[in-house]
Amino acid sequence: MTPEENALLTRVTGDAPMGQMMRHYWMPICLIEEVGEPDGTPVRAQVLGEELVVFRDTAGNVGVLAEHCPHRGASLVLGRNEEGGLRCLYHGWKFDIHGDILEMVSEPAGNRMAAGIKHPAYPTKEWGGVVWAYLGSTESMPEFRPPQWAPTADTKVAIAKVVLPCNWAQVLEGAIDSAHSSSLHSSDMVPAEVDGAKATTDLWLRPSNDKAPRLQIERTSYGFRYAAIRTPIHDPDQNDYVRSTVFVAPATALIPPNNLYNVANINVPADDFTTVFYFIAWGHPSQTPDTDSWRKFLGQTVGEDLDHLYRPFRNKENNYWQDRAAMKTGNFTGIKGFPNQDVAMWCTMGAIADRCADHLGASDIAVVEFRKQMLKAVRDFQSTGKVIGAGEDAIPEEICSFQTMVPKKSDWRAYHVKPVWDPNAEAIQPLSQA
Repeated sequence: MTPEENALLTRVTGDAPMGQMMRHYWMPICLIEEVGEPDGTPVRAQVLGEELVVFRDTAGNVGVLAEHCPHRGASLVLGRNEEGGLRCLYHGWKFDIHGDILEMVSEPAGNRMAAGIKHPAYPTKEWGGVVWAYLGSTESMPEFRPPQWAPTADTKVAIAKVVLPCNWAQVLEGAIDSAHSSSLHSSDMVPAEVDGAKATTDLWLRPSNDKAPRLQIERTSYGFRYAAIRTPIHDPDQNDYVRSTVFVAPATALIPPNNLYNVANINVPADDFTTVFYFIAWGHPSQTPDTDSWRKFLGQTVGEDLDHLYRPFRNKENNYWQDRAAMKTGNFTGIKGFPNQDVAMWCTMGAIADRCADHLGASDIAVVEFRKQMLKAVRDFQSTGKVIGAGEDAIPEEICSFQTMVPKKSDWRAYHVKPVWDPNAEAIQPLSQA
């Protein structure tokens, strides 16, 4: 890639074309649990470089407003959330969830100034444990469409959130890179004599010890599907072990599931150098882990692994709490929690990875496809205003990731799959990682 292409792919703030394109999608702003209480503490958020305040009003409705008061620019995150609106501390101006000014206590009675001011406010939707907002022009706003990882209101969803000091694209590239899991996560995703991926209390078991999968791509209107094809431990002459990942533009990955629940992530650019990473388990209520167990399993618990702003305590300065003694006794990375292993790789690439210096191989086919597809998408957006995966080009409801044994010479693209959803299976909660 050229430096110009790298910038076009990664930059999202201000007038950057990628950020302007992303404003045409509903974007996660924060977790619902962060603003669970009416008249509770407002929350600061940042998406695509825009500083926002999120609050739940007295009636229980969520508002997403520009953070800074239009009067003199003070932060509304510090404001009083009371009696149906958010009141700025500086001069008492009060705003509702629509950005309308309810009161201007610092102005004389009868002042008509409020009628001429509309504070930036964004349409919101609560779904799948997330507060979503649409940051683009309401004239082009699409109807909210449930994501693949929360298809119905009764789908159980557990989400771990972490704010990372690196660009969104290198996080997304890690999520769609199947080859790395056989090395980086080899102590947590362990080869075993099983017939498919299995979840235990501490590990994810895999039926293959093949570290060099063959990758095949299927391009689609919403992104792409690809298969990482490995030689299985059992019956290698008869079967292939296929793990199929789905990239949903602009920033979602549907990751191959285990036997109990489905897995996904969505990568929200806070700004050019910061990503809000949401790692998701979803599926039937009887099999999907509860939120606290999921976060504990991943090593993403606030107060233990993350500070109150979801920033990791593990960082470059402390080598991500790497345990070299554990490495000498067989642990591959010495880093606890497989997302933390990923985080160490993403963040040590730098705030924005220099893709011009990459030496890509056969295992990087999905990464190459992502770069080509998103560069084409943003250029098409610049010339036509059309965004990838929207309207009739949106991902069909039946598309999902999968992992399975497939007879040799059969086509994984034609394999009939559906999300993991078996209420009769024995549930195993991932409680911790030893």
